[in-house]
Amino acid sequence: MFLTKQQRVTARTLGVAMVVSMGLASCATYKDEFAGINSRLDQLDTRVQGAAQSAESANQSAQQANQRLDQIEGRVQQLERAPRRTPRG
Repeated sequence: MFLTKQQRVTARTLGVAMVVSMGLASCATYKDEFAGINSRLDQLDTRVQGAAQSAESANQSAQQANQRLDQIEGRVQQLERAPRRTPRG
């Protein structure tokens, strides 16, 4: 059985409509996946920023401790150079 020109046009139109509807359905799926990925990326970004702030705070504390050690070091060296006292008794 041969298809008429009108039937071929109708079949072609239905085929294109099916392909387009499947494409749109898959786009909706990808949108959901992208939304989930973006949400996870936002969470990771927040955690990274928190870790960076913690690292900066720890760095400042370490610098303050180093400065205090530098201040104490001079006094320790002075005490080590001082002449020894003889014990009384």
